[in-house]
Amino acid sequence: MTMVLACIDGSIYSHSVADHAAWAAKRLGASVETLQVLGRREAASSDRSGRIVAGARRQLLEELATLDAERAKLLQRQGRLDLEEARTRIEAAGVAAVATTLRNGDLLETVAEREAGADLVVIGKRGEAADFAKLHLGSNLERIVRASTRPILVTSRAFHPIRRFLLAFDGRASALKAVDAVSRSPLFAGLTCDLVTAGAETAEARQRLDAAAAQLRAGGMTVSARIAPGQPDVVIGAAVERDGADMVVMGAYAHSRLRSLVIGSTTSELIRACNTPIMVYR
Repeated sequence: MTMVLACIDGSIYSHSVADHAAWAAKRLGASVETLQVLGRREAASSDRSGRIVAGARRQLLEELATLDAERAKLLQRQGRLDLEEARTRIEAAGVAAVATTLRNGDLLETVAEREAGADLVVIGKRGEAADFAKLHLGSNLERIVRASTRPILVTSRAFHPIRRFLLAFDGRASALKAVDAVSRSPLFAGLTCDLVTAGAETAEARQRLDAAAAQLRAGGMTVSARIAPGQPDVVIGAAVERDGADMVVMGAYAHSRLRSLVIGSTTSELIRACNTPIMVYR
């Protein structure tokens, strides 16, 4: 049986992650594992012994250690409540098999471990500390998208029924992988596809686009295909608004992290620009 890994963190995106995971699981006939990871700094008590000497300060150390332990217990309780709430929400949407996992440690390492048994990873666009920061993607999102070997569904703030999706196609290996996966996956069965290439109209670009459209149509989809001039984040964002796409599908990170730091990343820019959920294929 296939499995969807849903990463929650107690932020306002957690309900959206649960709802998108339930949607995907029902279409895939999959189970869901909800995962919450408490960071080491959050879950562990701080060691202040190097700054405490004697007498009243020793008593202060004991009191601080007690507070740290209580805080860690509260975080564990809150994490379990978050997971139970997500499980209840997913089960109410019609998914019978839902497991919960609460871990202490590094989110990237834990996702790498748990995704080994998953077919899809679902994560919110922004984390708990960045709920209202429009240009902030969440401190762990890019790390997970870069490192994951599975498709990543990056959710919008709220779930809306998905009937139409836009596939951002540039002919790269990851875009070809996305076309192949979409054409065969029950996740996209019966949905309408807008296939869009951003850039100049050339014979080569048109040939690649037409081949991708033919593959999608062979998978039983209704497909429109076009080339639009401009930068990918601007073109795709405008196309989503104009055509009313409910999801964007794309390949990810074809270039190095160093190049991304210098001139930015098209993948990250698209995630920032779009208000829809985005499915990212490596």
